[in-house]
Amino acid sequence: MTPTARRILLWLLVLLGLYVGLWATLSPLSFYDSFPGPFSSWVAADGPYNEHLVRDVGTFNLGLALASAAASRYRERRPGLVVAIAWIVYSVPHLGYHLHHLAGLGAVDAVAQVIALSSTFLLALPLLLPVRESAPADRPAVAAGGGPNPWRAGPDGVSSATVPHP
Repeated sequence: MTPTARRILLWLLVLLGLYVGLWATLSPLSFYDSFPGPFSSWVAADGPYNEHLVRDVGTFNLGLALASAAASRYRERRPGLVVAIAWIVYSVPHLGYHLHHLAGLGAVDAVAQVIALSSTFLLALPLLLPVRESAPADRPAVAAGGGPNPWRAGPDGVSSATVPHP
């Protein structure tokens, strides 16, 4: 995976985390009544309202979104790898639970919910792959001083640079 593809995946996870996180944190009853949008109510179909639980889900998603945004600032693979593992640890049991509790939803909502809940897992999974960096024409493979370019990935796909990129 290229650093650009990695950043795109991380920013898609940021957007998903912010969508769920901001809504559930700032307006938990609205989230409970209306998530994922004005035409459905996936959360309310699953049990009674619990403000504490809904806000916890919101702040957890905000934390994952912030970690994903921070990881996107590094060319090195490891921050994105850690964030990917966190998203996967969250996504797999969450999806598993909902796969066993689709009975309260109509067919369209059931399919949409499975697709939506699979998205964070499917976006995080490629982040486990090594970073494969190509040398663009505007960035030589050798640094100006004649040494190796610190932004190029080594044979293991990991760059030694840990400084955030602009």
